[in-house]
Amino acid sequence: MWKPNQPGSSSPTPSEPVRPAAPTTPSYEPPRSSAPAAQPATADQATIGKSLIIKGEVTGSESLYIDGKVEGSINLPGNRVTVGRNGQVTANISAREIVVLGKVKGNVNASDRVDIRSEGSLSGDVVAQRISIEDGAFFKGGIDIRKPGSEKGSDVKPNSVAAAQQESAKATITV
Repeated sequence: MWKPNQPGSSSPTPSEPVRPAAPTTPSYEPPRSSAPAAQPATADQATIGKSLIIKGEVTGSESLYIDGKVEGSINLPGNRVTVGRNGQVTANISAREIVVLGKVKGNVNASDRVDIRSEGSLSGDVVAQRISIEDGAFFKGGIDIRKPGSEKGSDVKPNSVAAAQQESAKATITV
């Protein structure tokens, strides 16, 4: 297209190269590229689909979304484990953050928080710094709230006291 316009429009052609050079279009593109860079950070999440059944140990270094069935143990320290609405987990879960939308049977250990949503069901003991149980959620088990930095030190000394407190704190909560 440029060759036919070259003889008739010699003066507009130099103005066109000046326009692409003058705008800061490349400076606008890096923010656009930084937005997709934020998406891969959240995209570092593996998914176990509805039709998948896993029996055994699940470990890794990325977040996990479970919409299928898992039996065994899940160990993802520093990451998030989300049990989707269709998820059925019969396993002990250890992660930074645990969100329950489906059904979980097993003990849960979160270094940060456990969130049981309104349609979620958790049967097992919870150890976390924070816990949230929405209206309509089902929870049966004990809750052990740990302060930051006291996760490992408090396990050794007050085990007999903690065990007695856990036995007295065991409850069935249906909200």
